[in-house]
Amino acid sequence: MIGREEIRSLIPHAGSMCLLESVEQWDDASVRCTTQSHLDPANPLRSDGRLSAIHLIEYGAQAMAVHGGLLARRDAGAKAAPGVLTALRDCSLHVQRVDDIVAPLTVSARKLLAGASGWMYQFEISADGRKLADGRASVMLLNAGT
Repeated sequence: MIGREEIRSLIPHAGSMCLLESVEQWDDASVRCTTQSHLDPANPLRSDGRLSAIHLIEYGAQAMAVHGGLLARRDAGAKAAPGVLTALRDCSLHVQRVDDIVAPLTVSARKLLAGASGWMYQFEISADGRKLADGRASVMLLNAGT
């Protein structure tokens, strides 16, 4: 298992903006992370004490970044190139908010495409076996090829 401090070394998100707490499983094609950061009253994505389900997309994007970071570290001994989220497709939110869900979140991402300039992943966030959000996201890598 990979903990929060190691996750922080893989992605650019710092402090409480690093939303994922552990990596439970990963391989060439996918990653599965867990977290309870949605319950933290100091979660930086909260507004008026609530955490909207729309922010689950950020959880999925961070799982993608963790996966890219793990692959880059394994394959090249380096950090992954930074990227920006460029497209979301077929995203579904199955709840209104997540701060009232007491179970830990499971955040999974599966790589669909990868190239020198970016990635596309399918992501899913669930809690206690209940799907909360899912969709596809594309990331354009900055400084790709330099």
